[in-house]
Amino acid sequence: MSPRCRVNFNTMIFLVVLQGAAVVMFCNWYIQLSPCDSAPPKAKTHVLLLSSWRSGSSFLGQVFSQHPSVFYLMEPAWHVWTKVQKPGARVLRMAVRDLMRSVYQCDFSVMDAYMPENYNVSTLFMWYQSRALCSPPACSLTLRSQMSNETRCQKKCDAQGLEKVEEACHTYSHVVLKETRFFELESLYPLLQDPSLDLRIVHLVRDPRAVMRSREESAKAFDRDNAIVLEQRNVPAANVQYEVMQEVCRSHVRINERAILKPPPFLKGRYKMIRYEDVARNALKEINDIYDFVGLEMTTEMEEWIYRVTHGKGKGSRKEAFQITSRNAADVSQAWRTMLPHNKVKRIQELCKGAMSLLGYRTVDSDKEQKRLDIDLLVPREPYEFSWVPAKTQRTGSS
Repeated sequence: MSPRCRVNFNTMIFLVVLQGAAVVMFCNWYIQLSPCDSAPPKAKTHVLLLSSWRSGSSFLGQVFSQHPSVFYLMEPAWHVWTKVQKPGARVLRMAVRDLMRSVYQCDFSVMDAYMPENYNVSTLFMWYQSRALCSPPACSLTLRSQMSNETRCQKKCDAQGLEKVEEACHTYSHVVLKETRFFELESLYPLLQDPSLDLRIVHLVRDPRAVMRSREESAKAFDRDNAIVLEQRNVPAANVQYEVMQEVCRSHVRINERAILKPPPFLKGRYKMIRYEDVARNALKEINDIYDFVGLEMTTEMEEWIYRVTHGKGKGSRKEAFQITSRNAADVSQAWRTMLPHNKVKRIQELCKGAMSLLGYRTVDSDKEQKRLDIDLLVPREPYEFSWVPAKTQRTGSS
């Protein structure tokens, strides 16, 4: 090899080494200009609290809402159901699902179709039950680590448009929606299969006899919803509540059997069923289990709030039907046994026999048995019966 070739070869090696050093220096310089705190936020966890009316879902919704890592909205599907004239539940379920997809992604432009002109935050259904809408950046009233006060929030935190709502949504690790307007799981499959969502379903059920007693206390409030559930059919007034309860019971069976007995692969690890009565008896244990399922950490403030709300006095008044007040949760769960006439209990048991058997509620055969509170009507639950072990690594904290 000639000296000239040798020089060129050595020069080439030197240039390659020099280029490598330059790349390393550039990378170090770039990393210094891009510190760790500008890294993209962690993906969110999305939770659907799925239940039916008067099943304790407002309380469980607050268990999520008051948590400092959660952005919570109560029943956004209400806007769909009240906007469309005389629809049925089957027609509306796709519109509800698409609205939920947008809200899970913190895109509130979807609400334009269901809102009046020049709407405010207060146009959102029961908006003040969302602690996130009473806290920065939506409102300066309540620190994230504090429990919100609905009355003060209503007075201080209204604003025009939903820009602040959308901004707030982006700052939380968990987006939780409470819904009472799904009667099967199949219409949710696209959300469960969407790679941009990490959806977990918490399915809350309650003894249908207790639900019936609670619905009777606020029957007029459900007139519109009853008509949609019954697909606008002409049903004698005396039978409306019973036919709605029958449909609710059927829906619980459909949802639970689909999730537990024949789940598609994308549903495994994404479903957990909770009985209201189990929460009433052992609130901290059950709520800790729910938090573990969705990847939230229990805080001291939440523990104290849960204890305070579930260990009050009394069973709740008619005025408090849609409010979260301090009550004795165990007494509330048993109130139907002394307050609902046995002839109504017997009819609900006939209509909901399959659901009660599946979900673990014993029937009573007489008025005397019904009123004997020492007889336990809740079948002990096996831990494997109602949920799958979560498939993904759980996340905690806010993004």
